[in-house]
Amino acid sequence: MTNTNVATAPTQYGVQRSLPALGLFFLSPLVGEFLLGNIPITAFFALFTLAPLYGGGAVLIREIVRRKGWGYPSVLILALAYGVIEEGITTQSLFNPNYAHLRLLDPGHISPLGMGAPWTLLVLSLHTIWSITVPIVLMESLSRRPREPWLGKTGFSVYGALFAVGVVVTTAFGYAQDPFRASVGQNLGVGVAIVVLVALAGWVGRKSVRNAGNAAPGSVPPAWVSGVAALVLSSAWMVVNDQVRNGWLEAVFMLALQLLAIFIVVTWSRRTGWTRMHSLAAAGGALLTYAWHAFPEAPVFGASRTADLTGNAVFALCAVALLISATIRCDKFGDS
Repeated sequence: MTNTNVATAPTQYGVQRSLPALGLFFLSPLVGEFLLGNIPITAFFALFTLAPLYGGGAVLIREIVRRKGWGYPSVLILALAYGVIEEGITTQSLFNPNYAHLRLLDPGHISPLGMGAPWTLLVLSLHTIWSITVPIVLMESLSRRPREPWLGKTGFSVYGALFAVGVVVTTAFGYAQDPFRASVGQNLGVGVAIVVLVALAGWVGRKSVRNAGNAAPGSVPPAWVSGVAALVLSSAWMVVNDQVRNGWLEAVFMLALQLLAIFIVVTWSRRTGWTRMHSLAAAGGALLTYAWHAFPEAPVFGASRTADLTGNAVFALCAVALLISATIRCDKFGDS
């Protein structure tokens, strides 16, 4: 999503420097579940049980990428690996035919893999974009040190431990609630996918470091255009998921929109005119899609319609306020 700049690791890590990591730790589940409308405001306590998994994963991905001097393409690939971990291991929703009693794998079912095409595209994309990448871009836009590590060895170890606890606890809870177990082949496939994605993130990151400063000449549209494009494409993607009833047709439309978005972002972000503000605008467009989509979304926890709509409005207003603050900060510090 942006040109890579090699980070210079700081020599000291104070409380102030680590605050953005703490913010990301809680922002990830707030965006990933509450802003989406999946969890109502009446179940706000769930934030603290979700943060180790969501937030721990987001912080670790962000720290690894910045310590290596990689860019947002590596963030996206590692975010996809995170999605595979959560949905392939901790919840097993990629393979459980009756996960949460919703029959999510029936539309576009791929019998040899025991998976559903639209559900796989949906849930992995939700984690890749909204659970991990959008919160990272927002928090970096608020930070004075967007390209530097925020944590020292101790802090990195703490968040690593929190993420491990989140994975173990979530997996144990899921296993206790549902007798389904993925097959040996499915588990092996998940393991291979994670290894391949991590290796790919490293390859892309190292390549971007070697090519740093060699962006293609050319202008890009104003930052607000990238924001509108992200809002329109991500909104259309959500509408397709909500309205198209044929599973295979839904998967085709969703994949087409994803490929179009990737083509646009890759094309623009390789040019010298692409800035941090463009990355923030794109993340902001996706953020606003979650904000509006929360209102027709039915929460997984019981809540009255009034409480649900009130919570959606509160989270949407907070998202807008956060986006405005990030825009002001990003404009103040520029691409420094």
